[in-house]
Amino acid sequence: MSDQTMAAGFATAFLNYAVADGAPRGALLAASGLADADLADQDTRIPVAAYQALIAAGIEAVGDTSLLLRHVLETRLETMSIVGQIVHASTSFPHSLSQLNRYARLMADVPIPGGRDRFTLDREGAAVWLVNNRPCDGSWMATESSFARFISEFRRSAPEHPFELALEVTYAPPPHANRYPDLFRVPVTFRAARNALRINPVWLDVPFDGGKDYVFGVFTRHADGLLDELETRDTLRAAVEARMLADLHEGTLSMDRIARDLGLSRQTLYRRLKDEGATFAQVHDDLRRRMAMDYLGARKVSVGETAYLLGFSEASAFVRAFRRWTGVSPTAWLAD
Repeated sequence: MSDQTMAAGFATAFLNYAVADGAPRGALLAASGLADADLADQDTRIPVAAYQALIAAGIEAVGDTSLLLRHVLETRLETMSIVGQIVHASTSFPHSLSQLNRYARLMADVPIPGGRDRFTLDREGAAVWLVNNRPCDGSWMATESSFARFISEFRRSAPEHPFELALEVTYAPPPHANRYPDLFRVPVTFRAARNALRINPVWLDVPFDGGKDYVFGVFTRHADGLLDELETRDTLRAAVEARMLADLHEGTLSMDRIARDLGLSRQTLYRRLKDEGATFAQVHDDLRRRMAMDYLGARKVSVGETAYLLGFSEASAFVRAFRRWTGVSPTAWLAD
């Protein structure tokens, strides 16, 4: 969604990588709407949309859609976020994964339906799968980079025990799929039912050499402070939107049900949204509008598929709503 934020450290690292690959720094900053001052502190929050625009501009400048994937595989998480320091100070992979889920929001706002963790471990017989529970929207960029981050950290820190064994992704082969064998180095199944990385089960038991209680405590105290700052900025509207997102495809959303999920009465939810200058219907409509821009802007989902994902009973109803939001049809908007 357009009001989601993330840590500036990721934008800084990508910007530097793209520039080293030949992209013009000034043009990338201009395309993203960011300035050097926005990137001075890795913990500063920037719009996710600005980061996405930065990536798009970098890819266009170097002419290689694998730019973000290469960047992730060749960089270190601890240089971009305190979460990287926490992960490397953890005692084991299961411990680091629990910390990653706990502090994931410090990296980027990613609403997960049903309040689930961003990443979970699933056992299927002797196989262990690392599952990414981020909602699937048909795009490849966020999914491939999230798995590449795990692979990158383990390749660098523990090459003696290969981490990745196989990859399943819900998206179709991206333009750079021919580079997957060299970059991921494992069999990849496209258009799968889930986004999951099969991992070496040895990592469920092998301890990390870098686990240090004192250092871990220092890092987590800093991270807890950053989380507290984020939570003080939260609004009830944001909580309602996060809950709506899980059922957006259903079309008609129950205010009573969402109020109950948030531990509120319908009357309290109505009153508190009113205090924030919004109504339940307005929040729903605006969420649909912003998600429509995200889906269509990525150019990975058709107009009809977008209508379904947003819960419209038919494409014509979505087209009418889109005209109300923007003054033009989805097709005309995409042509601009």
